[in-house]
Amino acid sequence: MSHSDDPVFRMTVDMSVLEALGINLYSNAAAVLSELVANAWDADATEVSIDWQYGNQLVVIADNGRGMTVSDFNNRFLRVGYKKRSAEGTRSPKWNRMFMGRKGIGKLSVFSIADTVRVFSVTSESVSGLKISVDELRRAISQDRPYNPPSVEVPARYRRPGTVIELSDLKSKRADLTASALRKRLARRFDVISQLPSDEGGFRIVVNGTPITYADRAELKKLEFIWEFGDDVLPQSVLPADIGRFTFKTDLVSATEGWRVKGWIGTAKRPSDLTDDAEAGSLKNIIVLARKRPIQEGIIEKLDTSRLFGNYVTGQIEADFLDLDGDYEDIATSDRQRLIEDDPRVVQLQQFLRARFLEASQEWSEARPKKEGEDALVRFPKLRGWIDSRPGWQKAPAEKMIGTIASLEFEGKSAAKDRNTLFRSGILAFERVGLREVIEDLDNLSSMTAVDLLPVLARQDSYEAALWVDILRSRLEAISKFKEITSDDEKEKVLQQHLFNHLWMLDASWERATTSPRMEQDLREVEPGLFAVDASGNQITGRIDIRYATTGGKHVIVELKRYSVKTEIEDLRRQGSKYARALRNLLARRGENSMHIEVVFVLGHEPKAKDPGLFEEEDFILSQLASINGRVVLYDQLINNAKNQYADYLDASDKARELDEVLNTLDVE
Repeated sequence: MSHSDDPVFRMTVDMSVLEALGINLYSNAAAVLSELVANAWDADATEVSIDWQYGNQLVVIADNGRGMTVSDFNNRFLRVGYKKRSAEGTRSPKWNRMFMGRKGIGKLSVFSIADTVRVFSVTSESVSGLKISVDELRRAISQDRPYNPPSVEVPARYRRPGTVIELSDLKSKRADLTASALRKRLARRFDVISQLPSDEGGFRIVVNGTPITYADRAELKKLEFIWEFGDDVLPQSVLPADIGRFTFKTDLVSATEGWRVKGWIGTAKRPSDLTDDAEAGSLKNIIVLARKRPIQEGIIEKLDTSRLFGNYVTGQIEADFLDLDGDYEDIATSDRQRLIEDDPRVVQLQQFLRARFLEASQEWSEARPKKEGEDALVRFPKLRGWIDSRPGWQKAPAEKMIGTIASLEFEGKSAAKDRNTLFRSGILAFERVGLREVIEDLDNLSSMTAVDLLPVLARQDSYEAALWVDILRSRLEAISKFKEITSDDEKEKVLQQHLFNHLWMLDASWERATTSPRMEQDLREVEPGLFAVDASGNQITGRIDIRYATTGGKHVIVELKRYSVKTEIEDLRRQGSKYARALRNLLARRGENSMHIEVVFVLGHEPKAKDPGLFEEEDFILSQLASINGRVVLYDQLINNAKNQYADYLDASDKARELDEVLNTLDVE
């Protein structure tokens, strides 16, 4: 190498070109290093090694390719826009590889992550080295003069055939990648993972001493289903063991031109599986390769699909016809992330992939619920027992329902709980449908034999049990909520409203009790002093602690006291008497029977007697209540009685208990 004062190297580039195609074009280190890997491939290297230490200010990329002489540096590497394929042909001289490079601008990519670049290259004839400083390059451009990168000595450790590039003075934001993240991103950007030995043209990308393999393809580990083109498929060993595999019907894009594709489209189990690996970046796209490197980063949005399927999709399509030589135009943008949309090759590829996308979507819609359902039955064995207990004609629909629910996507921390809730609702809804169908069978009893009749009646019992389980489980939830709020006077209004919405808690026979706001308003008009007054002496007409209801021919007035309130029976009798008289007068005006009036007080504690006289206190309290046809119910009694009723029913019904056990398994996870 010459060390005279005459400049050895000469670089000419316009500032706008440097900024547009170098400094500002690439936003991340993986894209930059992809350009250097492509250069190594074109140089017939069998290995390119990247020494990448997170947070270090030096990155070293070394290949064992054919290297560059000073002439090669000046005429090729330092010449922005060098047309490799026009000057050197379309394939590499040693391994006959199709050249990846085309535009001659990839070398500028390094300036987007580093301010200083050193390049060392060794051939069989020469040893050369140079240094490029972005600051000095900018200065030369601003002064409208050529930039002459100074020669540098090639260190002894680099004196072997090939090229070594050192990147220093790194831009922290764009070079902010871990080695693991770099491996994952490079693995996805190249289809060069080869099993060939190096002496047969094999090619390896090595990061920090370890070759990139299929194990670094993060998206492959996430796949639940995969659709592949042709016979060139992925090894089973690199895919999940239980993956569902399909083959597309065709790989032919254009019969006239003979254009074909290779590669695959896959779906993850959950959309979040494609975005939860920060190191790999978003995998939620289909990357298009030509000549084993990216030519379009994502094509899903170009397929005009709004299907749910698209949220689960990732993939890699190899379409070499997008980068053809000869009379074909270069249709890749400078950053190799997009294509010229109206080119016939792009149009035909998008049409072809749109059809394959629809084909895969339809198969996925059938296969996924089935697989998700199978997984759910493994997690919840009692679900399998429930399905097996169905009549034969119900088993397939039951399995399909479980699969459909299992395949639904829920978000957030409560996703598992929400799905299990839907399982419960689905099972109970299925039981209701079964009940309706059995009733239809019962309509045909006259034509049934005894053999037909007995199974129908047996199923009727089972379905009715299911309906009661549904009702009682919902009541148990209401009871649990009720218990949570009874001890807090601050929640009085919530408590009162809850009980009035579930009057069956007062009496199990009150299945269809209904309230009447109009009746309550009429009661106020008949007995103006019936309800309380506020501090200004105005009647409080919006109280919710007293309610009127009708059930089973009875007229009932219910008053709720605060849980903490201590009461005396004499006060309760006076209040209850007012309520009963007012209601009797109102019913008389309407010409209705007033014989069945009942007053119910809901209390936190048993009432006391101020002056029972000669009576025992308990007897006195009962007599006072009897005079107004009244009774006292304690909050704690409501809770215990309702729970006991629920437990008694389950104990008395084997069928209900069995179903309850199935539903209980869904309360966990």
